[in-house]
Amino acid sequence: MLRRSALLAALLASVLLFSASAEALPERLPPGTPNAPVTALDLDRYAGRWHEVARLPMFFQRKCIADTTATYTSRGDGSIEVRNACRTEDGVIETTGAARRAGDGGALEVRFAPEWLGWLPMVWADYWVVDLDPDYRWAVVGGPKQGAMWILARDPTLDPALFERIRQRAEARGYRLAELVVDPAQRDRMGAE
Repeated sequence: MLRRSALLAALLASVLLFSASAEALPERLPPGTPNAPVTALDLDRYAGRWHEVARLPMFFQRKCIADTTATYTSRGDGSIEVRNACRTEDGVIETTGAARRAGDGGALEVRFAPEWLGWLPMVWADYWVVDLDPDYRWAVVGGPKQGAMWILARDPTLDPALFERIRQRAEARGYRLAELVVDPAQRDRMGAE
């Protein structure tokens, strides 16, 4: 009787675990979903460290091979300090910039030029949060032209099913992911599961 109860409990636990992980996946999006910033973004909740899980290739990240992070810190003036770091073959490189609101919701602008050049419009680049977990565990950052995109997470890797769903949602918004650069830790996790 005890074995049967233990077997039933294990079966029930696996069903609950499967249904909980399935519920954690965001909905699939149909192709042609508008590429737009999320309608609401709480900058205090967005602040903190994010790990780059994947990105479209960008010239300024050409030396980054792994362990890329972005740390956002709120400043008293309403702007955000942005500190990006990554591991290269020669060590770690780091750069510091700033971000500011550029409209409603998740529409931001970011600059890495010196602060004294901040008055020039050309030093600011679009930084749109286009997809966001309700609990701020993962985010997708892009822009109006869909040429740049980052999948960020609070942890270094994402569950492979969640990662694939996030990719599907980005593709539905028009991001071309054929050249997606996936962090080695995420590739290892996908290969292990």
